[in-house]
Amino acid sequence: MNDTAPGGLVDRYDLVVFDLDGVIYLIDQPIPGAVDAVSRLRQRGRRIAYATNNASRRSGEVADLLTGMGVPATPDEVLTSAAAAAEVLADRLPAGAAVLVVGADALRAEVRAAGLRPVARADDEPAAVVQGYGPQVGWADLAEASLAVRAGAYWVATNTDRTLPSARGPLPGNGALVAALATALGRQPDLVVGKPEPALFRTAGHRTGAIRPLVVGDRLDTDIAGAVGAGLDSLLVLTGVSGVADLLDAPATMRPTYVAFDLAGLTDPAQVVAVPDGKRAGDGAAPTGWTVTRDGAVIRLSGAGDPLAALALLCDAAWSGGSVSTVTADSDNAREALHRLQLAG
Repeated sequence: MNDTAPGGLVDRYDLVVFDLDGVIYLIDQPIPGAVDAVSRLRQRGRRIAYATNNASRRSGEVADLLTGMGVPATPDEVLTSAAAAAEVLADRLPAGAAVLVVGADALRAEVRAAGLRPVARADDEPAAVVQGYGPQVGWADLAEASLAVRAGAYWVATNTDRTLPSARGPLPGNGALVAALATALGRQPDLVVGKPEPALFRTAGHRTGAIRPLVVGDRLDTDIAGAVGAGLDSLLVLTGVSGVADLLDAPATMRPTYVAFDLAGLTDPAQVVAVPDGKRAGDGAAPTGWTVTRDGAVIRLSGAGDPLAALALLCDAAWSGGSVSTVTADSDNAREALHRLQLAG
């Protein structure tokens, strides 16, 4: 239905870099179809990496979790923001320097493994504060971090994800906790390590020697923005945080190269569509059947065809100028397509 390679989208790339939460699994349960999708990539001999902003698990723990779900993985395939943050601090600070850790035990372990000394109180005069997601993080932790930063500690955030996905819906992420501390301090962290910063993606490429990686994620503001910043192609899957409504409203810095409902789009050309970005003229062209018109902030879809083909045209119309307030349908088939895309008809 689109311009992907005949054998599948993945055959255009020599490395696939997956986000985890919302792409491979939700919390600790695999997303339907994810196990089979990764297995098909392994069978094709495609190199794989996992890059996650979640700082609550170490690389080995993540690899064990994936393997337990039926997705074989090794620690060297997993890149976490916790490990990346610890490496950054190890390069900046002398061995054994005190680092106040706000986050889970995994982040403390990464700091210790990097040759630094994790502490919990500002009275220990830490040279740096590193802040990552942890379900037990509370006011007392933020208070100690605030005192340490005010005293001159270098402040590093593993990531600034505002939310994290769950089976019950989005929950507050590390970005929400970073925002609380930033409000108290009146400033932002000195450094953010995780996505949308491009470091994790670039590290994955360097580790594997890949020339053309593809980033697969569920969040426009982290996964896709990070890929755009790193100059890499990306696939947005609609199994996690960002939906089609978010996509239609996305600025150029958060627009993916491709969109699919799930990971089947990696190998099945009928399950993925290229979306226009103003630079790839004609890439998002859909088969005949759909007509999209725009009147101010209102977009109208009529005709019949594949919902993903309609999505490419909707993106083209939405990104052609100004924000979109309403997407409407002028036919029963169009209403069904908008329902499939989780847009009001």
